[in-house]
Amino acid sequence: MAKTDFIKMDPFILKKPHITEKASFASGAKYPVYTFEVPKYATKIEIKKAVEAKYNVKPLKVNIINLPKKRVTVRRTRGTTAAIKKALVYMPAGTSVDFI
Repeated sequence: MAKTDFIKMDPFILKKPHITEKASFASGAKYPVYTFEVPKYATKIEIKKAVEAKYNVKPLKVNIINLPKKRVTVRRTRGTTAAIKKALVYMPAGTSVDFI
């Protein structure tokens, strides 16, 4: 058995799709790339298994980006945005995923 067989499957590993103009442009490429917001503890293998289970498509690869929190000012009040972790999931050519 491989190491990846023992990883516990978390049903909430994919919080939500992170849809932006840049992300939607990348999803229309030859090898579509979909962006998801994931929890801080998520690993590439867990994300890959979650995408396979939810969308029935085997991803080619998964990249992870940790975005730090940022200081913002709104109406003279200082605060911070939340730090998030994004997963870039590369799909095989000709496949698409419906988020609806």
